[in-house]
Amino acid sequence: MQNQFKGMGVAMVTPFSEDKKIDYKSLEQLTNYLIRGKTDYLVVMGTTGESVTLSAEERAAVLEFIVGVNNGKVPIVYGHGGHNTGQLIRDFENVNWEGVDAILSVSPYYNKPTQAGIIEHYRALDAATPRPIILYNVPGRTGSNMLPETTLELAHHCKNIIGVKEASGNLEQCMAIIKNKPKDFLVISGDDALVLPFMSCGGDGVISVVGNAFPSEFSEMVHAALEGDFAHARQIHYKLVDIIHQLFAQGNPAGVKEALQFMNICQTHVRLPLVPMTKDGSQKLYDLMRESGLVKL
Repeated sequence: MQNQFKGMGVAMVTPFSEDKKIDYKSLEQLTNYLIRGKTDYLVVMGTTGESVTLSAEERAAVLEFIVGVNNGKVPIVYGHGGHNTGQLIRDFENVNWEGVDAILSVSPYYNKPTQAGIIEHYRALDAATPRPIILYNVPGRTGSNMLPETTLELAHHCKNIIGVKEASGNLEQCMAIIKNKPKDFLVISGDDALVLPFMSCGGDGVISVVGNAFPSEFSEMVHAALEGDFAHARQIHYKLVDIIHQLFAQGNPAGVKEALQFMNICQTHVRLPLVPMTKDGSQKLYDLMRESGLVKL
């Protein structure tokens, strides 16, 4: 099971049309582009997918559509997390899990639970889940950091928790988890710009944003690192790192949608309270993409 999620997963954007409805034609194009680009697995309805601005019906429709387009080609991870533990458990029954291989579940946000509260939240999910769970620690969004001791407690004692997406940006924290985790427990980067040093410390890969736009290149970098070829991985890293920083300069997924529009995959539309990149930000991104030599624009 765990080997399915080594390498590069992509946190997929949700394309919208000008009227902010889901653009299924572009979603199909993106899904096929990612599969052709050697993406190891697809992550549906994560932060990058703007899941919090989609209705339950829309989230279900997007998942069903991607499962159909994918048709079993690569594993699929579905984002199912939040700050209401009981509702998350009840909602397990409202999701069609056919074609879904694992769940990405963000640590509770807004409530700012203690570490004991985070542990009890995930224990409750672990006892009820229909699929293996990958924890998601992203303190920049949740307002609370899931400490290494908390992650390790869950890793050692919850049978359905198979890994963690670590987006704390703290390599020392990541190393503490990698050093003390169970053998098969996955530690996955949530920070594109830190993937190279993260993997040199023993990380298992990334759930990526930049992979939406550059799946082949980023997958090649990640797999080179997995194979210990850090010289080759480093070459690709430095071609992409400035682009990665610019993708996040005005918020995610506004930046990566801008890149995808440049590549004729989807439009830049996002749902409020997000807004598209400014013209200056877009031009800087365009220049970086052109100068990288990775795309012809």
